[in-house]
Amino acid sequence: MNKRMINNNDKLHDECGVFGVFLNDPKKDAVPYVYYGLFSLQHRGQESAGIAVVRENGIDVHKGSDLVGNVFTPEILARLGGSSAVGHVRYSTADTNSPENAQPFVSRFKLGSIAIAHNGMLTNADVVRELLEDAGIGFSSFSDSEVIINLIAKNYKKGLEKALTDTIKFIKGSYALAILTGEALVGARDPNGIRPLCLGQIGKEKDGKHNGWILSSESCAIEAAGGTYVRDVEPGEIIIITRDQLLSFNFTEKTRRAVCSFEYIYFARPDSTIDGIDVYNSRIHAGEILGKESAAEADLVIGVPDSGIPAAIGYSRATGTPFGMGIVKNKYIGRTFISPNQPEREKAVSLKHFIIRSEVCGKRVVLTDDSIVRGTTSRRLVSLLKEAGAKEVHIRICSPPVRFPCYFGIDTPHRKDLISNGSSTGELCKTLGADSLSFISVKGLLESIDSGCAKDNPGDCGFCLGCFTGEYPIPVNYKHGETL
Repeated sequence: MNKRMINNNDKLHDECGVFGVFLNDPKKDAVPYVYYGLFSLQHRGQESAGIAVVRENGIDVHKGSDLVGNVFTPEILARLGGSSAVGHVRYSTADTNSPENAQPFVSRFKLGSIAIAHNGMLTNADVVRELLEDAGIGFSSFSDSEVIINLIAKNYKKGLEKALTDTIKFIKGSYALAILTGEALVGARDPNGIRPLCLGQIGKEKDGKHNGWILSSESCAIEAAGGTYVRDVEPGEIIIITRDQLLSFNFTEKTRRAVCSFEYIYFARPDSTIDGIDVYNSRIHAGEILGKESAAEADLVIGVPDSGIPAAIGYSRATGTPFGMGIVKNKYIGRTFISPNQPEREKAVSLKHFIIRSEVCGKRVVLTDDSIVRGTTSRRLVSLLKEAGAKEVHIRICSPPVRFPCYFGIDTPHRKDLISNGSSTGELCKTLGADSLSFISVKGLLESIDSGCAKDNPGDCGFCLGCFTGEYPIPVNYKHGETL
């Protein structure tokens, strides 16, 4: 994706969502499907959006630094019409949200045009960029995605399939790709499947044939666009969709599934299914496990909206503690409000979350959340709950402590700014002002995602746990990561 600066919010952020549509009938318009799909993926990125579409004279693109509904007016959508298209929503950090980094990227060259939408981050982007620049290829952005599209364009004379395999064998890191050419829609997922990607179908004709194909970061967007989820794209798989066929092949035999565990904890929409695992149920299960691992004597359990609520429901089921809605979220404050200094970050929490006093006053409260990054939100919520009359506040977190940076497309602060790095749970509890604090164990997290996991060997469970354990599925450049 992009070279990242420091994220000043108090949550980890996935950096984008991709969506692609290929319709069998060249007279029909794919753009409305992509528009609805991007709306459903808006939670994966709120800072820019774009759609690229195949036209008679090549690939046209419209993109901008805003929400989907603001970037695309009815007039723009009508102008973009075409039977195949890819779209993108992007999260960037405050200092890199510039128009040149918005996606999809389009490359126009002698043999045609190509567009790419990318979710993830390359670990060897700087090396590949330098090699391409030495070959006379220029860049207009700092994005890893432009590295990929330029590499494909450079190899395109070998044919689409060979250009794709040569490119993907050369790049390292995490990627879920939706690629558009004049004749095809292509999906590809890295050999570890770190970032999600799935396949869907659109409608059915009278003879039983479907009307087209969808590629999406999440299954919920396929359904929102009127399609039907078919399956997940496998790690190390390339799918090429044309009007004649859907071709699927693996570009490497060395695959080891290591899906980002934070997709289940926080990033994905709760109504999505990722690699066959129901996201909402995994969050409920995490709360149940939290209740079994670290129950507190309490009168009420509440969740931090929105991702902490399923865990609160699960915790309530496991412990018998009544569940209540003690916190209301102001949905009209976006990330642009967040200021880079700590006092204003804490002030922002007061404007984002409101306490229902009548629900918490005089009660011992368990507060569940998905994670603790800087601790700003947790510390302020404890203060607000006690100001509202809560007798005790016990924090329960449905992820292990986040102690290490991510190198695969999640925007994390400096390691020194991760509050769990270098602090014991007891020390952190005092810092937050809570009466007790517990995190789910790594084994508990794996059980919540997949009860069949080899819990005695977490590294072989099929999930990336790098931000918790410091053990990553592929080699990373620690020096680079520490300066993000």
